Amino acid sequence: MRENVGSTDRTFRIIIGFVLLGMIFFEPVGWWGLLGLAPYISGIFRFCPLYNLVGLNTVAAVR
Repeated sequence: MRENVGSTDRTFRIIIGFVLLGMIFFEPVGWWGLLGLAPYISGIFRFCPLYNLVGLNTVAAVR
C-alpha cells in the first residue's frame, strides 16, 4: 500500500473525520456521523482507495 494522501490533504481529512465523528452525539447528524470514519482512517494511514482507483496522488514528489 503506497501513500497517496499528502500532508495538507491528510490534515483536512483528519479534522473533517474527527468533527463528523464528534457530531454523532448531536441529534441533527446522528449515526450519519459514522461517515467520518472514512476520511479519518484514510488520513491516519495516508492512503485513499478512491484516489488509487482514479489515479490521484497528493503526495509531493521528492527528487
